[in-house]
Amino acid sequence: MKRIPEPEELMDEADQALAYAEADFSASNALFIELFEQLYGNEFNALALDLGCGPADIPIRFAKRYPQARIDALDGAQAMLDLAQKSIQNHGLEQRISLHCQYLPATDLQGKYHALLSNSLLHHLNDPLDLWHSIRAAAGAEATVLVMDLLRPESPQRVSELVREYAADAPEVLRRDFEASLYAAYTLDEVREQLAAAGLHGLDVSQVSDRHLAVRGVIGESLFPARSPRAEEDR
Repeated sequence: MKRIPEPEELMDEADQALAYAEADFSASNALFIELFEQLYGNEFNALALDLGCGPADIPIRFAKRYPQARIDALDGAQAMLDLAQKSIQNHGLEQRISLHCQYLPATDLQGKYHALLSNSLLHHLNDPLDLWHSIRAAAGAEATVLVMDLLRPESPQRVSELVREYAADAPEVLRRDFEASLYAAYTLDEVREQLAAAGLHGLDVSQVSDRHLAVRGVIGESLFPARSPRAEEDR
C-alpha cells in the first residue's frame, strides 16, 4: 500500500491536544518502556532526550522507572507542552523533566545525551531524516536509541480493521488522526533506507506489535570523528 503523507500540521489547537492527551495510549507507552528495559539492561542514571514528547506520558513513565534519570523533552506544539507541564507538575517531576518547544531538525543539540527516545513522531514528519539527523546530532558516544512508531499496514482493509479495533470508541478527531497516521506510517524497509541515508548503521529495525515498529540499538564510537591529539590536549 502506497504511503499517504499527513497534512503538515501540529496538534497545536487546545481541543485537539486535550483529546490526544486524554486518549488511552497506556498499552503502547508501556510497551515502549518495556522495550527500553530490554535494550538497556541496567539502571539508567544519565541524561535522556525525548523527541516529540506530546503530553509527556513517555518522559513521566521513564522518570518513574528510572529514578536517577534526567530528561529533556521536545515538542513543536505549545498546546501539547502546556498539558505536559501540568502533568509533570502533578507527578512532582519538575526537577527531572525539562520541556522545550522546538521543531525538528534539532541539529544544534549538543551530543551529550545517553539515551535518545521517540514514540509516534516519525510518521508525522514531512522529512523523516529530520528525526534521524536530530538523533545523530544529540547523541553522545555509546548512546542508546529507541524509536517506536506505527507500521504501515499492507492494505486499506487492514487500516480499517485496526481503526475499528483500537479507536472504535475514541472521539472522531482521534479516529481520523489514527487512520491518517496508519496511511502515513513507514514500512520496515523504508525505515532501514532512512537509517542508511542518515549514516546510522547498526540499529535494528523490527515489528514489535500488530501496528508498531521499533528502531533499537547503540550508536557507537564509529559515528563520531576521531579526536586529534590537539583536541585531547585541550580537554
